[in-house]
Amino acid sequence: MSKQTIKTSGFSLAKGKKLTGDDYFDVKTIGNLTIAIVCDGVGSADEGAEAAKRVTTHLMSNFKNRPLSWSIEKSIKTFTKSINAILYEESMVNYERPELVTTLTIVIIEGNRLYGANVGDSRVYLKREDVLTQLSKDHAMEEEGYEGVLTQAMGIGKEVDPYYFENIINEKDKILLCSDGLYTIMSNNRLENGIENGSHYLVKQASKLMEDNLPDDTTAVTIDILGIDQVEELKQQKLIIPEDLEVGMVIDGYTLEKSLIQNDRTWLCSNKGKNYVLKFAPIEAIESPKILDLFVKEAWNAKRLKAGFFPKSVIPKNRTHRYYVMQLVEGVDLKEYLKKRKLSVEDTINLAKTLLKMNQYLLKFDLVHGDIKPENIMVKERDGKQVFKVIDFGSMTELYSIDSNAGTPSYLAPERFSGSSINESSEIYSIGVTLYESLTQAFPFGEIEPFQTPSFKKVTPLSKYNKNIPSWVSSIIFRAIEKESDLRYKHYSEMMFETTNPLKVKPYFKKGASLLEREPVLFYRSLFTVSFIVNMFLVGYILR
Repeated sequence: MSKQTIKTSGFSLAKGKKLTGDDYFDVKTIGNLTIAIVCDGVGSADEGAEAAKRVTTHLMSNFKNRPLSWSIEKSIKTFTKSINAILYEESMVNYERPELVTTLTIVIIEGNRLYGANVGDSRVYLKREDVLTQLSKDHAMEEEGYEGVLTQAMGIGKEVDPYYFENIINEKDKILLCSDGLYTIMSNNRLENGIENGSHYLVKQASKLMEDNLPDDTTAVTIDILGIDQVEELKQQKLIIPEDLEVGMVIDGYTLEKSLIQNDRTWLCSNKGKNYVLKFAPIEAIESPKILDLFVKEAWNAKRLKAGFFPKSVIPKNRTHRYYVMQLVEGVDLKEYLKKRKLSVEDTINLAKTLLKMNQYLLKFDLVHGDIKPENIMVKERDGKQVFKVIDFGSMTELYSIDSNAGTPSYLAPERFSGSSINESSEIYSIGVTLYESLTQAFPFGEIEPFQTPSFKKVTPLSKYNKNIPSWVSSIIFRAIEKESDLRYKHYSEMMFETTNPLKVKPYFKKGASLLEREPVLFYRSLFTVSFIVNMFLVGYILR
């Protein structure tokens, strides 16, 4: 679960007047997992505090590097048994008896699921709709006179059998992990009411009840579920990824009519007399969690990005296969369109505005399109003008991403070839190349093949293709495709301002342009002035 959908807190106090205690806790977000751990080092053991710290750090470290193919349950049980064996063997070698002994409680949140386990008597509670429920199970004796004697603890024996549990979590749920120092002082009613205020409040309240003289180390970790991570929830759904798709197949009421892309994963289909587009997860997603993750993010973006620039998309609630449904956009893609004719200047300006507005909209979600090019732009005529829709949700990526492979070489900004982050300026470059191609049917720096080391040399002026292209339009496009990023537009808003205010467009000149190129009138006026002065000097010299 992402940091934006949860809030965590942790706090611990040592017993009595001690400065340090035997408890240890940690809360971390590792990838798409939120992990919380509380360990209570057994006070009767000499190395209880060391054991608590080592169990916590061992589990956190192993979850950071766990095999992606392992389930959360397998990971918890394997890592727990591993550190238990280490502690026990080390105690036997150094002390000939168990001394590295601690309790353990661990909670892991992934999407809308909570996974947990405990060894010993540290606890996990969940509060939902004002009801507090204990999810963990105490490993302690209940016989009179033996209350609190542990039947299991980390490091106390060769083998350990953690109590494991799973639950679905809801928005507004609150989770509490704590050592026995808290719940032996705070009643269930106090915990239920206090959990709203976080871990610091709970521990301080316990201390206050004991007149700031706690009889035991006391630790609490709280997790507030502010919202459910929709991407992880979608990812965890058990859905079929079909390996073979054929014309005539019916999936959830959709009849496959025609494959639209060579890989046979995007299909024209019909349902109740209407046509749609179905996009299925890649076959590789069956074995690759990374590819599955990318497809789920693509489907989620397609569903949530509701704007006129994009085809309407939905993820059916009761689907049995992993796909999403898109509105069928009539028309042809811009690449096909440009094979027969160029865009007019007016249509090109409208295309620029569409692409800039689309990217400004994506900024609200911290996204960039990532692969702006004519193949990803659909063209449809309406009332004598061209209307544009942007497709390919699969290329969208986070703003400032540096590990994104999004993009097509001929449209990539020069700095992207050296590993720079994807940002507004690099997206503006892609827009500029697309506009240049729309007016000329050519690339400004030539077509760039994959794995080619491009050389960004002189660009042919737009006037060579069409003398009727206004100079302000040419200036905007040339500033957008400037190979040096510090001379390019930095933000969509800058380019949009000039696109909608032609009279305020600053003339573009390539870096190092001469005065004759930048200010021809001033050049000739200066030349005339210098010539006049020289001539006057010569006349005076002759007449002297």
